[in-house]
Amino acid sequence: MTGEGGYGGASGKVDYVFKVVLIGDSAVGKSQLLARFARDEFSMDSKATIGVEFQTRTLVIDHKSVKAQIWDTAGQERYRAVTSAYYRGAVGAMLVYDITKRETFEHIPRWLEELRAHADKNIVIILVGNKTDLEDQRSVPTEDAREFAEKERLFFLETSALNATNVEKAFNTLLTEIFNTVNKKNLASEGDSNIPGSLAGKKIVIPGPAQEIPTKNSVCCKSS
Repeated sequence: MTGEGGYGGASGKVDYVFKVVLIGDSAVGKSQLLARFARDEFSMDSKATIGVEFQTRTLVIDHKSVKAQIWDTAGQERYRAVTSAYYRGAVGAMLVYDITKRETFEHIPRWLEELRAHADKNIVIILVGNKTDLEDQRSVPTEDAREFAEKERLFFLETSALNATNVEKAFNTLLTEIFNTVNKKNLASEGDSNIPGSLAGKKIVIPGPAQEIPTKNSVCCKSS
């Protein structure tokens, strides 16, 4: 299990903690997007994620301190056993595909179906086409992805973890929308017991990793 990351964070009191999950096929760059956002790092020889890891980064949105707890799991089928715990408590999701591999985009509807089956119905989702630095190898037209995102009411951006293009913007778009959604729920439904647990109350606190993911056989770390 990988823990805290401090890059670009604010210090002191934290007003919100938002759990965000990264999903999509293996090797689309989920771990690299996370490393770029959490630590401003990129590794050319990054190994595949085994099991689950998470990083955190604290930032300020509308004068409030928001800690993003971002979870990354392998895209391979054999790790699907962790899905229910992985999605539990998530208020945001980044659905990632590789613009150079058409099949990773064609699998997005399946990932979206799984996400909607396991996650809270109010979860905020952004579709991300990664690896724009490989434009000459593109196999997924931007317009195809944009049309899909509009149909499914998802946010959409294309990114490059390698050169950092739109990585900050993608995460900030997701986290700002989560922040706005939480505040709208609080203002419109203050005292309403029907608010989902993940969105209820002024301070959103996500259980720690020991509560979220069984420690036996399912938690490991990423080789460096």
